[in-house]
Amino acid sequence: MPQDTLKLSVAKEAIKYVEKGSIIGVGTGSTTNFFIDELAAIRNDITGAVASSEATAARLKKNGIRVLLPAGISSIPVYVDGADEISYGGAMIKGGGGALTREKIIASAADHFICIADESKLVQTLGAFALPIEVIPMAHEIIAGRMLLLGGNPVLRLKTLEPFITDNGNFILDVSGLDLTDPVAMENEINGMPGVVTVGLFARRGADICLLGTEKGVRTMVF
Repeated sequence: MPQDTLKLSVAKEAIKYVEKGSIIGVGTGSTTNFFIDELAAIRNDITGAVASSEATAARLKKNGIRVLLPAGISSIPVYVDGADEISYGGAMIKGGGGALTREKIIASAADHFICIADESKLVQTLGAFALPIEVIPMAHEIIAGRMLLLGGNPVLRLKTLEPFITDNGNFILDVSGLDLTDPVAMENEINGMPGVVTVGLFARRGADICLLGTEKGVRTMVF
């Protein structure tokens, strides 16, 4: 089954979790884009959406969905986002699209985090996908050195031969080879390094529900 068909199936399923009159947190990425397009059909039934990136905000607006700033919002009942990897325990690697910091902020404010993904993203142990780390530009070489000491292979993310710049004006290091058998401990360790804005490990605040697109239909995993 084409991967886009699986992504569309979970996007449609996620709409069932959207409450009338509520504010929806919306993530970033190809799977989330399918959700935004589905959300457009019920845009008049919701108060609006909080976007995790400039790209998501633009797509929401294009679909006629009101975009709200998180300041002053006391509750986000549901946050819907994809993942680069998700474990059987609900921990995730996110940040392939470069929006990990804003994604983590919105996820922390949400009552429920719903991950939508195709079955290729489900893994026993995180780490096949390189771990994104958003860093202050002046610190990227220092953080890269610390990743080497942890056994990782850090690579500065580029865009047309120049450093990729996040919506927050920072760099991203993509680190492969790390031991992520204890993702909470690794998340704590990397987040504690001066110069790190945030790491793309979503383990301390993982998914509450994963809607997984499979050949046999949507599989619902509750954590």
